[in-house]
Amino acid sequence: MTSEITLFVNPTAGSGRGARAAQPAASALRDAGFSVRTVLGEDADDALRRAREAVAGGTGALIAVGGDGMMSLALQAVAGTSTPLGAVAVGTGNDFARALGLPVRDPAAAGRLAAEALKAGTARTIDLGRVGERWFGSVLASGFDSRVNDRGNRMRWVGGRFKYDLAILAELAAFRPIPYRVRLDGGPVTEIEATLIAVGNGTSYGGGMRICADAVMDDGLFDVTVVGDCSRTTLLKVFPKVYRGTHLGHPVVTVHRVSSIELASAGGTAYADGEPLGALPLTATCVPGAVRVLAP
Repeated sequence: MTSEITLFVNPTAGSGRGARAAQPAASALRDAGFSVRTVLGEDADDALRRAREAVAGGTGALIAVGGDGMMSLALQAVAGTSTPLGAVAVGTGNDFARALGLPVRDPAAAGRLAAEALKAGTARTIDLGRVGERWFGSVLASGFDSRVNDRGNRMRWVGGRFKYDLAILAELAAFRPIPYRVRLDGGPVTEIEATLIAVGNGTSYGGGMRICADAVMDDGLFDVTVVGDCSRTTLLKVFPKVYRGTHLGHPVVTVHRVSSIELASAGGTAYADGEPLGALPLTATCVPGAVRVLAP
């Protein structure tokens, strides 16, 4: 293992927390005897190119500093390689780090944990989801939650989590069940009407909404949560339960454990790890042991 570690930094994460968090994380790694270099980028494409160059050059680890968007970008660089991924989670949601039991908004602790795992050689191997060439670590969202994201991203006049609260209210006012065509593990195509379908490698999205609460990141399977056709009143009753994961027991919710899923819905879009993935239809596949992570 090389002693040079690469910090992959998003300077704008969490209103500048990414840039500030890099310093205590780097100090913790240097105190443990590692040499640290920092990778930034002019934009996402440039940052990813630089991260891939670091991985190809034999860096001892790629440690992403930022939120779930930065973790998603880092996954594109390390998935399918032997280079371990660390996470210094200082974004808004931090769902990837939460699912792995990593420190959140404590960059010094995250740096120390990464250093300890590297010295002990105890990187953990987990699964990832894949859609085409795109990897994801937490949850692929489609349906009501994707529409909320779409609307929130259009709200340029308001920032932070508040705009998504407003987007939820607006989408509830316009709420209609969504016709889907679904194929699980290559089986027959099923036509259903649903509120949303979430494909979970990890447990949560949206900063702790445990939509796939029982998902395990190293079992070789997705947990697919389907919130079926329900009224606006029922949705308002079920929605708050998502934060505790107790929505899974509601009669309108079903869970399937599969290694692949095909989703189609006219005009539907999908997000993965909180980032736009594109229009449906799509096929998502769970890839066992796709990445090594510096996690307990």
